[in-house]
Amino acid sequence: MTLSRFGCNGRRCPTSHNILDTSRVISEDGKKKLKDLLHYYYPIEIDPNRTLEEKRPLMVEWWTKAHELLVQQKIHKSDIAQIVRESEAMLRDGFKEFFDQLHKNNVPLFIFSAGVGDILEEIIRQANVFYSNVNVVSNYMGFSDDGVLTHFKGPLIHTYNKNNTVLQGTGYFQQLSTRTSIILLGDSMGDLTMADGVPRVENILKIGFLNDKVEERRRKYLDSYDIVLESDETLEVVNGILRYILAET
Repeated sequence: MTLSRFGCNGRRCPTSHNILDTSRVISEDGKKKLKDLLHYYYPIEIDPNRTLEEKRPLMVEWWTKAHELLVQQKIHKSDIAQIVRESEAMLRDGFKEFFDQLHKNNVPLFIFSAGVGDILEEIIRQANVFYSNVNVVSNYMGFSDDGVLTHFKGPLIHTYNKNNTVLQGTGYFQQLSTRTSIILLGDSMGDLTMADGVPRVENILKIGFLNDKVEERRRKYLDSYDIVLESDETLEVVNGILRYILAET
């Protein structure tokens, strides 16, 4: 819901988990159980009156239960491309300029997602923008030798632990030690910590997409992000900033 759209023509667009949850490879019983989890835990996830300490264990609970249900469905690796093709997943308007500008100027694009990495990569691949500067850290599926989903690889990434703790040992941020400026894009309060492990940050511009429950969450977003974009399904502001910065260099 940061690079992908939150809504389109009055309807919610699917997250990478939703794409799987509602696909033809999930049984009707599985779909119902996954939907019940969403209806129970999503209001908790976005509740501005609950602390992060309260939310974290509940998010681990939600992700763990959802992943267990998905494993029970015996999803085949070979189905993933078709599942994405048949879905209503949409990247935000302006995504091509965004990916193209960063690639052309050798700017690393680090996607830190609490979704399903295999689905996310496939969305980017099908949009023809999976360039060499793109790195994804997410929840990846583990498959058996015959290509059936058996588990999700650790560590579990949920909305409120997107920080250096789940990147320990990956060395990714160390590769960025020459980079001193970051544009951070997020759509939740949990996204604010995504760059905490980058070694030598001098400038960080935090841009927040406020997609849902706008009125009740506005104050918190304005207190935390430098720029807040309300119900904006585009990357126009980000692209404008990139055009300006990259023209200067």
